[in-house]
Amino acid sequence: MQELSATYLFDPLCGWCYGASPMIERLLSASVDVRLLPTGLFSGSGAREMDASFAAYAWSNDQRIERLSGQPFSGDYRSNVLNKPGSLFDSGAATLAITAAGHMDHRKRFDALRLIQHARYVKGLDITNVPVLAEVLSSGGFGEAASLLIEGSDELLAGNRQLVAQGQDLFRRHGANGVPALVIERNGHQRLLDASALFSSYDNLMAHLKAA
Repeated sequence: MQELSATYLFDPLCGWCYGASPMIERLLSASVDVRLLPTGLFSGSGAREMDASFAAYAWSNDQRIERLSGQPFSGDYRSNVLNKPGSLFDSGAATLAITAAGHMDHRKRFDALRLIQHARYVKGLDITNVPVLAEVLSSGGFGEAASLLIEGSDELLAGNRQLVAQGQDLFRRHGANGVPALVIERNGHQRLLDASALFSSYDNLMAHLKAA
């Protein structure tokens, strides 16, 4: 497995990415070299205001994800995030927070992603709000990242744009039809893994990786 690496394409507001997180965590625990790249899928032109129709669609989807992955979607999330009038579905701030967390070490991006996902889907916090994100990071041991996020320096913003551009380029090159997406690389050759492997058994996922 030494020659194997993977790039995980994600968006922090993607419920399916939340569902896939335990499997990504297991890959990292097995010392698979996994690099996270955000795609900005639900930011910029992909952002929108939450309304009753979209909230109902999201909750229905979330229940399916919970059944497949075991990841919890709480009542607080449903009432305080989905059913809150005027709330935003915009991953821009959360993506920036993850970039800040991985500023010095890209391996910290996953830890930050997990914190932010837990804050949204379990605690029901508004992770489109920068002060809320800063508190989530700070309480999770990312005090420096929280300060970087609040400061919003040109360097951080430029680094975030670069990461999103890299993620979007890889997404397009491999014809991914959404996130989560896992691009496997071995000996310089890349291949997009079918996302369903992230929701099957761990042994099945490892079999796909070894066959890549």
